[in-house]
Amino acid sequence: MIAALRRAREDAGLTQEEVTRRLRTYASFISKIESRERRLDVVELSALCKLYGVALDDFLRQAELLD
Repeated sequence: MIAALRRAREDAGLTQEEVTRRLRTYASFISKIESRERRLDVVELSALCKLYGVALDDFLRQAELLD
């Protein structure tokens, strides 16, 4: 799922820094998620999908194919 999340961010044309700024969270938030140091909860995943312009159910289907 992490590979799909990173790909969705990159497809949206966003850097890790832009995402953290838009979500108003701490600087290493996305970095820790993408390096598997931190887990996501459903609310956070939903917010990221919304920011990336991907429906949550579509993202989960794509993630299942990548992992």
